[in-house]
Amino acid sequence: MEAKKMKETRVVQTDQVLINDLNNYHTLFGGVLMKKMDACATLSARRHTRVKECVTASTDSVNFLEPIRVSDSVCIESFVSYTGKRSMEIFCKVIAEDLETGKRRIAATAFFTFVPLDENKRPLEVPPIIPETEEEKYLYETGKERESIRKLKRQQNKELVSRLSLNKPWD
Repeated sequence: MEAKKMKETRVVQTDQVLINDLNNYHTLFGGVLMKKMDACATLSARRHTRVKECVTASTDSVNFLEPIRVSDSVCIESFVSYTGKRSMEIFCKVIAEDLETGKRRIAATAFFTFVPLDENKRPLEVPPIIPETEEEKYLYETGKERESIRKLKRQQNKELVSRLSLNKPWD
C-alpha cells in the first residue's frame, strides 16, 4: 500500500455564516460547526483511501476557541494527520475571518477518527501518511499519543455502556 502526502488529503471549505446558523448569543451554533467539520473530514478520509464509504468512528478534542459571528466567513481545513492499520485521524482547523476588517483567527480545532469500509461493511487497511510541513510533522509526531488516549477512552466507554440500563425512564 503506497503512502500518500498529507497535502494530497487536504480539503478546504469556506462558507459564510447565515442568520439561521446563529444561537441566542448571535454566534455560530457549535453543532452547526461540528457538522461542517465532519463533512470536510469525511472528504479528507475518502480522498486518502479512495473508497466509497468512510465512517466517523470518534470525535475527540473539539475545541471552540473563538466565537464565530455573522460578519465572519468560516474556513475549514482538514487533512489526514495520522494513520493506524485500519483507521485514520483527521485534523480540522477552523479559521474565522472578519469580512469587514480581514482579521483572521483560529476559531476551533478538532480531531476525528475515520474507518474505511468495504462493500461488506468490514474495515479496510489505511495507506500510511507522509508529513512535510512543520504543522504536519508536529501533528504526525503527536498522533501516537492521541491514538493511545483514544484506545483508553474506548475501553472506558465500553465499561460505561456495559453498566447502562435500557429501562424506560418512567418504569
